Amino acid sequence: MTSADFSTVLPEFLLAVYAMCALLGGVWLGKDKAAGPILWLTVMVLVLFGLLVGLQGGTEPAFGGLFIDDAFARFAKVVILLSAAAVLAMSSDYASKRGLLRFEYPILIVLAVVGMMMMVSAGDLMSLYLGLELQSLSLYVVAALRRDSARSSEAGLKYFVLGALSSGILLYGASLTYGFAGTTQFSGIYQMVEGGQAPVGLLFGLVFMLIGLAFKVSAVPFHMWTPDVYEGSPSSVTAFFATAPKMAAMALIARLAFDAFGQVTGDWAQVIGLMAVASMFLGSIAAIGQRNIKRLMAYSSITHMGFALLGLMAGNAAGVEAMLLYMTIYIVMNVGTFAFILSMERDGVPVTDISSLNLYSRQQPLRAMALLILFFSLAGVPPMLGFFAKYSVLSAALGAGYVWYVVLGVIASVIGAFYYLRIVYLMYFGEETEGLDSHMPSVQWGMLVASAVIVLFGAINLFGIEGAAKAAAAALVN
Repeated sequence: MTSADFSTVLPEFLLAVYAMCALLGGVWLGKDKAAGPILWLTVMVLVLFGLLVGLQGGTEPAFGGLFIDDAFARFAKVVILLSAAAVLAMSSDYASKRGLLRFEYPILIVLAVVGMMMMVSAGDLMSLYLGLELQSLSLYVVAALRRDSARSSEAGLKYFVLGALSSGILLYGASLTYGFAGTTQFSGIYQMVEGGQAPVGLLFGLVFMLIGLAFKVSAVPFHMWTPDVYEGSPSSVTAFFATAPKMAAMALIARLAFDAFGQVTGDWAQVIGLMAVASMFLGSIAAIGQRNIKRLMAYSSITHMGFALLGLMAGNAAGVEAMLLYMTIYIVMNVGTFAFILSMERDGVPVTDISSLNLYSRQQPLRAMALLILFFSLAGVPPMLGFFAKYSVLSAALGAGYVWYVVLGVIASVIGAFYYLRIVYLMYFGEETEGLDSHMPSVQWGMLVASAVIVLFGAINLFGIEGAAKAAAAALVN
């Protein structure tokens, strides 16, 4: 390892050191005293690292190409770090009320974030798997964080068993790829398929790896874990599942597809296109019958991952840019929505049934308006930012000649609008019922309002992220 290698991986190294130090500090101070300070210190550390990573420049491969620090990786890392910080901050009050504020929780989140940062910078099948497993092992634990709840334990077990299955499938695909390419480095695989032709065994390896990664983004038909894990996990953990890990997995799919198999885009675009269409329709249709808002958001995530994959299917820089914009906007919308879900209580008891939102606009008109904006944006209603997110991925797919996929995407979007608008209808025109508690912690209130403001006014100039996404896409597709 050279000094240049070390400087390239310095953010990941320092975050890992911070996690170890926080673990020692928590044991030394005692779990009851350390939980709150460690959580808020972790929030500040994640925000600081997000800003530092965003200010870096250039392209620096390290360890002989195993780790790549380019504009694409930095864009994804900034989104991952800031979204993790936001979710941790707004979950503090929720966790402390329910006895879930343990010092291990923010540490596990940090370790998961380190794994995600490793994933988006992977330049080799080995580093890809190391990052993926570091993220996954941390998430398995936090899914079952509420140990006295059978439903939470079930969620953690389901996530672990199905995650292990997907990991095995991915490893099988990696072994096939190595066997036919003779190397685990993405650059070596790229040279192997140069000319647009790849051995059949290599394509099978690619398909198996895409299957393993599709599990991480809840793409159909590898989505089966999502509703149960979203519902069973503590809401603060569900909020994390719906944000940073999605960005990391989607960026890893893009990294693998373009850096290793960029010469055979027509082959992997077919697989991604099928998963995209299936995800858009299954998520949109299955969510219609959901009454639990966490399960509804689970199927919503399946739908939105389908749209993100639709942009990636385009197989060019415009498609990658559209995917990055879509994922960033999706995470902003989810942070605000889950900030509200975390505050849904009646007599201090968490409530998840959407019927509890009947005539909520009379009780809390400002919160109802903010939630209306977010659900309109999730549905893709103009002029909310969610509309421009969907427009960008559909335009990228149309520009690549996938006309029928675009038509199907528009139909799925219309179907999916129903369950978002149903919640808005309940808030403004539903039957009168016992309302929710009026108290909402200031951090959650701030996240809800900030997200609503961003999706309402962000359409003017996208707050500058469009240029960053374009540079990130150009760095990957060259």
